[in-house]
Amino acid sequence: MAFQILLNIGLAFIWMLLQNEYTFLDFFIGYLVGVALLYVLRRFLHFDFYFRRVIALFKLLILFMYKLILSNIDMIKIVLSPKMNIQPGIIAIPTKLRTDWEVTLLANLISLTPGTLTMNFSENGRTLYVHSIHVPDKEKAIEEIRQSFERAIMEVTH
Repeated sequence: MAFQILLNIGLAFIWMLLQNEYTFLDFFIGYLVGVALLYVLRRFLHFDFYFRRVIALFKLLILFMYKLILSNIDMIKIVLSPKMNIQPGIIAIPTKLRTDWEVTLLANLISLTPGTLTMNFSENGRTLYVHSIHVPDKEKAIEEIRQSFERAIMEVTH
């Protein structure tokens, strides 16, 4: 992947040299031409196109911002309600993520959303123990985390 990025930047500089214009716009156009060229060559050189992971990373960031906004709205509803109608709980979330880096990223994304906190890991590091301020259905909460954050992390890293 790093080789593809360097190759793409090199193609952008070559584009600038061929155009005899040294502006950011020409570099950007050359970069886009390089992305298109690498996309076409991916079948012949048998490599995974790196820009797919860049797009998946942006999807993960947008998903996190969306979940952050939703959880903030939920927390505002809980705080401003006259009666505390919450069901706090601790849930164990088994994960399919392979590396410690991926599990740590998942734990951080969970902890950064208001109302949830990753408390501990299992001995093998593949189960997260999460405290949530309002969890009426534990299975639904586990499935929601697995279908959102875990799937998005797997798209970025695999």
